[in-house]
Amino acid sequence: MKLRYCFLLLFVSVLARAQDAPNAIKRAQLRTPTVATLPQSGQLMTLSDAIGQAIQQNYQVQINQSQEEIARNNYTKGNAGYLPSLTFNGTSNGGLQNSNQTFLNDLRPPLSISGAFNRTSNLGVNLNYVIFNGYARSALYSQLQQLVQVSSVTTRANMEATMANIATGYYDVVRQLERLIAFTQALDISRERLELARANFEVGTRSKVDYLSAQVDYNVDSAALLSQQQALATTKIVLNRLLVRDPLTEFAVRDTIIARSNLTLAPLQQSLNTNNPLLAAAVLNRALADIDVRLASAQQLPLVTAQTGYNYQFIDNQGGFGVKTARTSALTYNLVATIPIFNGYNLKRQIQNAKVGTIIAEKQEADQKLQLQSALAQTYQLYANSLRLLNLEVLNNQLANQNVDIAYDRYRIGNSTFVEFRDVQRNAINAQTRLIESEYNAKAAEIELLRLSSTITQELGQ
Repeated sequence: MKLRYCFLLLFVSVLARAQDAPNAIKRAQLRTPTVATLPQSGQLMTLSDAIGQAIQQNYQVQINQSQEEIARNNYTKGNAGYLPSLTFNGTSNGGLQNSNQTFLNDLRPPLSISGAFNRTSNLGVNLNYVIFNGYARSALYSQLQQLVQVSSVTTRANMEATMANIATGYYDVVRQLERLIAFTQALDISRERLELARANFEVGTRSKVDYLSAQVDYNVDSAALLSQQQALATTKIVLNRLLVRDPLTEFAVRDTIIARSNLTLAPLQQSLNTNNPLLAAAVLNRALADIDVRLASAQQLPLVTAQTGYNYQFIDNQGGFGVKTARTSALTYNLVATIPIFNGYNLKRQIQNAKVGTIIAEKQEADQKLQLQSALAQTYQLYANSLRLLNLEVLNNQLANQNVDIAYDRYRIGNSTFVEFRDVQRNAINAQTRLIESEYNAKAAEIELLRLSSTITQELGQ
């Protein structure tokens, strides 16, 4: 009687400790690393580090910056024709001459010269200046200014696009890391189930089919983990390419995906209309089309040019005949007025084509604005829907984790089959991956909204 009582107390004590201790699922969840604790090789890289390196190294950004520098160099009054051109001309012709001469009627005694040096030199400075060209140079100067602004907004557009690509690629790496963690946890749970199935099979409480099924599911989860490791490596290669460095460079990230929930449509629309560089480029292109009309119309007006120069000539002649030495200087000027009268209606055609160009530029501006506004509206709808899905998936993930915990206890004590437990586990994995995808989709939509509204530099460039 006392022995039976001791066994009862021992059983109650073991049962109490088993209830207090976490089960296998909770242990697997506690063992699962996070992005902050997951072992990673390579140097730690933050989003700011990635954006800074990309802006410095990106080839397209460097090309745009060089093109902008060319446009700024071209924006001068001299290039527009406001300043005169000054040239220097210098020529010198000479030679050594041998001469033997006799004269008719013995007017002079015979002349014999050997090694006579003859030289004629001309030096001159010429000044050319356009007095009037139908206001074309003012239009050209405005055109050069507009081209500087076009190149500037083009550079800004590419920089903002590069920042958006880097941010999206960076958070894609975080997404793949979180998926890797989820698959690692799933494999850990499958390992716990495999060990339980093996123990039950060895003591005879479960069939071999249950043990083999656990082994198959464990292998399936191992293969999924290997595939996810490859997906993570591929994503890092893509980000390294955007950073213009060796694709196999290893790096570590410790960030998590946290999507903002406070973006509203009206301020984004206002910022797009005011700051978007693609829309600004369309406006500038329409201004350039108006300038083309001014340049074409300027050809209808007279062209007045002035030229002046100073020339100096000196002659040294040892040949024995003609001028022996001479020094001549002259100041010259020339005024030319050209008035177009008729050129086969070509000028009229050029003006008409320039006016049509302004209509095309106006339509292109309206089309660009419509496309950007449509993209912003669609992206905002995607952003808002992603946030709603994110809230739903957070709840689903919590419920799925609880369900796995309960299902494992039911499976352990024999109240459910391995098929039922596997379905619950698969649902939990799907819920976790859907949660990760929802986080990433919301963040990607947020980044695109910042790019379209041209606020990405203030938000991510700090």
